[in-house]
Amino acid sequence: MLDILKGPVLSIQEFFQLTGRTLKNLPKRPHYPRDILNQMDILGVGSLPIVLLVGFFSGVVMALQMSRALRTYGAVSQTGPIVAITLVREMGPVLTSIVVAGRNAAGIASELGSMKVTEQIDAMRALGTDPVQKLVKPRLIATAIMLPCLTAIADFVGLLGGYLIAYGVLKLTTSEYWNGAYRAIEYNDIAQGLIKPFIYAMVISMVGCFCGLRTTGGTQGVGLATTQAVVVSSVWIFVLNAFITQIFVTL
Repeated sequence: MLDILKGPVLSIQEFFQLTGRTLKNLPKRPHYPRDILNQMDILGVGSLPIVLLVGFFSGVVMALQMSRALRTYGAVSQTGPIVAITLVREMGPVLTSIVVAGRNAAGIASELGSMKVTEQIDAMRALGTDPVQKLVKPRLIATAIMLPCLTAIADFVGLLGGYLIAYGVLKLTTSEYWNGAYRAIEYNDIAQGLIKPFIYAMVISMVGCFCGLRTTGGTQGVGLATTQAVVVSSVWIFVLNAFITQIFVTL
C-alpha cells in the first residue's frame, strides 16, 4: 500500500518544490522580458478567439435557459442581473480558465517536454542558464497577467450575448438589461471574478511546466505529459473554485 502512494506523494512534493523555487526567483534577475512578452502573445492573444466564442455563447445559452423559468414567474426583467452575476462570479473565470488550460497547459507541457527528451534543458544547464528562470518564470508571469484580462473580455462578451437574446427574444429594452446587469454586480463579485483567474493561472502554468520538465520516454512521453497537464490543471481549477467560492460566500 505504501509503495503505491510513494509515486503520487513524490510528485506532489516535487511540484511544490518547483512552485516555491519559481516564486522565489520572481524578483531575481535576469527577468527575460522578451520571453515574457512572447509568452503573453502566445498564451493570451493566441487564446483570444476561442475565449470570445466561449464567452459569447455562454451568455447566449444562459439567457435562453433563464428565459423559460423567468417567464413562468413573470420576472423576465431579471435576465440581466442573473447573466451578469453568473458570468462574473463563476462561469466567466471557470470556463475561460478551462479553455486556457486545454490550450496552454498542453502547449507548455509539449514544448518543455520536447526540450527535455531532446536534452535541450540539460544543455541549458551546462551553459549556466537556470531552466526555471528561463522557461518556467516567463510562462508563470505571462499566464498570471493574461488570464484575468481574458476573463474580463469573456465576461463582457458573455453579457453582450445575453443582451442579444434579451433584446431579440425576450423583448427587453437596452436600458432594462444593462441597468439591471450593472446594478447587480458588486465589488465582491468583481474581486472574485479577478482573483479566481489569477490563482488558476498559477495552477495552469505550473502544472504545464511541471509535467513538461518531468517528461521521459521520447515522443510517447511528450503525449502523456500533455494529457496529464490538461487533466490535472482542469481538475484543480474545479477543486480550487469550490474553496475560493466558499471563502467569498462567507465574507
